[in-house]
Amino acid sequence: MTPFGERLRNLRKQRGLTLAAMAEGLDVTPAYLSALERGHRGRPNRRFVHQVCQYFGIIWDDAEELQRLADLSHPRVVVDTANLDPRATLLANLLAERIAALPPERVEAMLRLLDQE
Repeated sequence: MTPFGERLRNLRKQRGLTLAAMAEGLDVTPAYLSALERGHRGRPNRRFVHQVCQYFGIIWDDAEELQRLADLSHPRVVVDTANLDPRATLLANLLAERIAALPPERVEAMLRLLDQE
């Protein structure tokens, strides 16, 4: 699941909507919406995020946050370490290799560390 997919699912569930009802309201297929929620689709485009905001009446800071989550929600990330220190390449490769096995608390700790930068 991606950050955007998680937020989209939470919005839908908070309002007691079925996947089919929300998909109809957004004029997309239930399969597309399900794939977005589960992180099986790439990041949504700005137009779709705008549709979601209109559909749920999301404005201002909350709309910006939803777009930020969409921008950070590509499930297949490519990290270009060309021209960086070799240790950066090592870090990127180790993370790619081991991320699936990291416990949630370790992921959270790593995110906090990166947010300090």
